[in-house]
Amino acid sequence: MINVGKPKGQQVMRTSAMSATFLVMYCVLLFDVVGVLGDVGTAASYDPPYLPTRCGGYSEDQFPPGELFAAVSDGLWDNGASCGRKYRVRCISGPKRPCKVRSIVVQVVDLCSHDPCPATMQLSNKAFNAISKIDAKVNVEYAQI
Repeated sequence: MINVGKPKGQQVMRTSAMSATFLVMYCVLLFDVVGVLGDVGTAASYDPPYLPTRCGGYSEDQFPPGELFAAVSDGLWDNGASCGRKYRVRCISGPKRPCKVRSIVVQVVDLCSHDPCPATMQLSNKAFNAISKIDAKVNVEYAQI
């Protein structure tokens, strides 16, 4: 490449700016790839009464602070071994663009009481309202933490 009429200082600045831009883009892409590791399923809300549960019976102490908890389908239940597990959950799509731009952490406290379960996870009303603007089943990305 022949560079006619441009001082060498401008070339160095341009190269440094391009390098910084590529570094930022690489970091964003790396974060996006790492951020999507998990499974995809569905989530719906479920209404009280939340007691009794299959994990803690009638104990109110089983519910995490903030009331962000879930009842899970057979696929996640793992014969009760899922009691107390925590999942990071993020809404990814649904009818009428319902997703809020945030993820939450929920704790498993129960097995879905419906057979078949209407979703991969049934979230407490507070948990569901934290990720979705509407009260309808949504598609979620989730990962055990």
